[in-house]
Amino acid sequence: MPSFFEALEARARQIDSLLCVGLDPHPDELPDPGAAGARDFCLRLIEATAGLALAYKPNAAFFEIWGAAGMEALKQVIQAVPQGVPVVLDAKRGDIASTAQAYARAAFVELGADALTVNPYLGRDALDPFLQDPQKGVFLLCKTSNPGSQDLQDLRVGAGGHLLYEEVARLAQSWNVNNNLGLVAGATHPEALRRVRRLAPDLWILAPGVGAQGGDLGRALQAGLRDDGLGMLVPVSRAISRASDPRQAAQKLVDEMRQQRSAAARQTEAAGIKPHLRLAAQGLLDSGCVRFGSFTLKSGLQSPVYIDLRRLVGDPALLARTAEAYLPLLQGLQFDRLAALPYAALPIGTAVSLLSGRPLIYPRKEVKDYGTRAEIEGVYQPGERVVVIDDLATTGGSKFEAIDKLRHAGLEVRDVVVLIDRQSGAAEALQAAGYRLHAVFTLSELLDAWEQDGRVSAEQAAEVRLFLAATKQE
Repeated sequence: MPSFFEALEARARQIDSLLCVGLDPHPDELPDPGAAGARDFCLRLIEATAGLALAYKPNAAFFEIWGAAGMEALKQVIQAVPQGVPVVLDAKRGDIASTAQAYARAAFVELGADALTVNPYLGRDALDPFLQDPQKGVFLLCKTSNPGSQDLQDLRVGAGGHLLYEEVARLAQSWNVNNNLGLVAGATHPEALRRVRRLAPDLWILAPGVGAQGGDLGRALQAGLRDDGLGMLVPVSRAISRASDPRQAAQKLVDEMRQQRSAAARQTEAAGIKPHLRLAAQGLLDSGCVRFGSFTLKSGLQSPVYIDLRRLVGDPALLARTAEAYLPLLQGLQFDRLAALPYAALPIGTAVSLLSGRPLIYPRKEVKDYGTRAEIEGVYQPGERVVVIDDLATTGGSKFEAIDKLRHAGLEVRDVVVLIDRQSGAAEALQAAGYRLHAVFTLSELLDAWEQDGRVSAEQAAEVRLFLAATKQE
């Protein structure tokens, strides 16, 4: 049987919708107050939006207020949802041991929900009972849509000083062993949503806040969609339930989501950045690896852009995603070992080695005057072919120094792979010497993508392009 998110994703592709219809029977909106009125309110919404909703999300609180009769009404609402359409119970449970097991049984067995919102505050052991069945999903509260979320969720924690909600996103990415764990990140905080997506690139995100809470659908989708245009479940309640024609309101939302997703795909394609690399490109800006201003380079030139990929070590999730970006380029090459250049490329090369299973060596910048006095660290045999791994390519000077050391050790070099080509002559210089440069990104591609995404102003991008043109002529 498929896991919860495998089933959700299959349905999303089938009906081309990310809409989650919220079932929130506010007592003051019910024609007939009481448990039966709450039930009938929800049944009408389910009928009106059939075929448009990717999922339904009943809010437990609006049933619990009616006591035992309310809980029976909630069970009837869940049973009324058509077979194969997921039901996410919004109850925000969270406790430990037998209490968590009881909550899980109540939601998944007694009520029949397919997924549940859960509070992460008690830690991993409090989540285990909810995650035991891969066919039952959990949406973990991460960055909630309310204004007061900043009181705790934006606190800085850990040695790196990252935000608490960022730590939740990191942990969730590693805890999702059964493909049934997602996150809650509000559409009302698009920048936070963007950061959550970068830290948890694979997870599904429940993004409340569109409509009555003021969240902008377009900005939320731009921030939270995965590279494949999926990965977001967008709950909307009052904008549908209060509409004169709920089905028409739901159809309008679905159509807007489709348009936004198509526009995002076209924008990414036009920018020259492949969809699976979009989050890595965004992360380079968010992490400060690429900054704009006025900087003095090693050559003495004043540059309007500065690239410092040493900062990747401070963001393990981005380092891993960056390393993944090297893999498609390496798959087309023939080699025995990776050779990472000190110092910035050493952590990148290590991450690439771990992901690809290819052994790693590295040429030293300074040869030790004690011990083995080795120029090349690691295990290798003369005659083997290596691919040079580096972070940046500018003029190619540092690459030639390293290649000379590798060749002196009897190793063969044909290819150099970098994350960013600054387009300052390295490709041409290497080609003239018989080597091929492969870059995940050129700086021009990144500028185009960031400018079209609104992350970099047109003035900043134009200034960097002028600088690139001037330095290349020199």
